Amino acid sequence: MSRASTDQRQELVEVAARLLTEQGPRSLSARALARETGTSTMAIYTYFGGMPGLVRAVIREGFSRLADRLATVKASDDPVADSFQLAIAYRRSAHLAPHLYAVMFGGSSIAGFQLSEEDRHLGLYTLRVARDAITRCIQTGRFRPADPWSITQHTWCQLHGLVSLELAGFLTSARPFNDEFCGYLRDLAVGAGDTLEQAQASMALALDKVNNT
Repeated sequence: MSRASTDQRQELVEVAARLLTEQGPRSLSARALARETGTSTMAIYTYFGGMPGLVRAVIREGFSRLADRLATVKASDDPVADSFQLAIAYRRSAHLAPHLYAVMFGGSSIAGFQLSEEDRHLGLYTLRVARDAITRCIQTGRFRPADPWSITQHTWCQLHGLVSLELAGFLTSARPFNDEFCGYLRDLAVGAGDTLEQAQASMALALDKVNNT
């Protein structure tokens, strides 16, 4: 593929991700993409084989962006604080692109697209950073001995459920939800074996880092 073709293909992916993020699934059509990029609708079939192929490329772009955000959390001497930062970055990613988030995890379908096993493996691969942080939590004695991947998946289930319910408007509280969210994360750490005092100290450290980046 020539450089010009590669650039055009990437532009279609980026514009599709933007339209999906800003305007939702209904905005994503071959005609709208052609208008936004100054190309013909045929380009979508040339590069992606049709709209489902384009949606798959957009999902991969979404997971790539999520991985990049998670990678900004650098390992520190406090792995629990690191895991909190990763969860906050995950939630922020969903808030920045809620429509894209829904499609990435199969909560919304476009042009008949359905997630494949390859798509799901890509999402799981994105969690390697979180798994590494959980592993360090166990190695340092903050979490009880257990399979790191099992804890990662359990935490992800809780986190994804919270974020999805929040985006759908089902979670209400007398307190700001940011506070509630941090409380959920703290309780998950305590459930994994951390002490309440240590978890609270790690949350304060995580929030300080988040607020200063």
